Amino acid sequence: MGVVLLAAVTGVPLASAQPGAGSSTGSTGESDFYLPPTPLPDGAAGDVIRTEPSPLALSVPGIGGPLPGTATRIMYRSTDSNDAPNAITGTYIDPAAEWTGPGPRPLVVLAPGTQGQGDQCAPSRMLNRLITYTPPLGFMVEYEVLAAYSLLSQGYGVVITDYDGLGTPGAHTYVNRAAEAHAVLDAARAAQQLPGTKIAAGGPVATYGYSQGGGAVAAAAEIAGDYAPELDLVGSYAGAPPADLKQTLEQVDGTILTGVIGYTLNGLLKSDPDLQPLIDANINDAGQAMLRQVANQCVGETILTVGLHRTTEYTRTGEPMSVVLDRLPKAQEILAKNKIGLRTPTAPVLVQSGTSDDIVPHGQAVELAGAWCSRGATVQFSAANVPSIVPGSGAGHIIPDLLGLGEAQNWIKDRFYGVPAPSNC
Repeated sequence: MGVVLLAAVTGVPLASAQPGAGSSTGSTGESDFYLPPTPLPDGAAGDVIRTEPSPLALSVPGIGGPLPGTATRIMYRSTDSNDAPNAITGTYIDPAAEWTGPGPRPLVVLAPGTQGQGDQCAPSRMLNRLITYTPPLGFMVEYEVLAAYSLLSQGYGVVITDYDGLGTPGAHTYVNRAAEAHAVLDAARAAQQLPGTKIAAGGPVATYGYSQGGGAVAAAAEIAGDYAPELDLVGSYAGAPPADLKQTLEQVDGTILTGVIGYTLNGLLKSDPDLQPLIDANINDAGQAMLRQVANQCVGETILTVGLHRTTEYTRTGEPMSVVLDRLPKAQEILAKNKIGLRTPTAPVLVQSGTSDDIVPHGQAVELAGAWCSRGATVQFSAANVPSIVPGSGAGHIIPDLLGLGEAQNWIKDRFYGVPAPSNC
């Protein structure tokens, strides 16, 4: 109902998308765009493979061009979690607003929050529709336009990554530390390669994300010095980062976002196929069906179909999935490999977290900031003291995101304007 109301208010029609990988309702060639060439062309991580115009659903004509900017769909080369080359899609938006700050016009890499696992959920597709409907329950709104358009209004170039496997063939490697970090950093490289944009090659870069995006940004921040040392990374905003998947899995179980556990397992199976025998031995028929189901869903549909269920329904022993994984050494090894906080950011970081976050545990965000501080990083930790409101509803996760928007964007602005970064380590 809320999605229909938003469509009426904005004047953007509901687009109907069919479930399944690569589904779309766009132009005839849109799905073809998402099929990477085989083999991938020779090149380096961040190289642009192909581009095409991307008509934004929320856009108005302006004297100097469309507002808030001119969008280009991109496919760029990156590296997966096993160090193999892969192709990632995304959207670069060249801003209509003037840049009035010092030096060359900067770039912000926006790492999206949870979109889902179906290819139709890719932000580069959703930005062309804003709202989609997959019968019978698949309502989806591209909520990242709020952050993206606010950043564009300040004159920054903005590039939004789709991550590994979201839009392109294969499972989306949801919350995979290395794959997401590479996708974020290579998005900056790709955007700075595009011809005819207002940003400068080699200009200042910031990264920005909340929830899944906060984890992707945090992971990127701590490898940027080694993986992409040529980028002029001036700062990273990581909101509610799921830095410890074990703690996050325990907390999200039984909430409206139980289904993201399915996203996580599907993604881990792509990056670590030898997990399959363990999954088969410990997940029952209902659990296997859930994994197949969420693999083709956007997050709105996953909330409606899997939300508030508990993983005790999906394991052969009737135990929570966290308990089952805890006694499997291979599973613990993989969870540890995806832990964020074992490396050191070289640029300043702002970490936000709600004290009553009912999806991504506040405590593990505190631990992340503390780990970085202990190794000499410049970290500002900001806690949103929001009371617990209907635990499990996601309110404790969403409200701090909205309340922290101003602080996050002002912090990014200060980095671009050369203001010394604060630290409360």
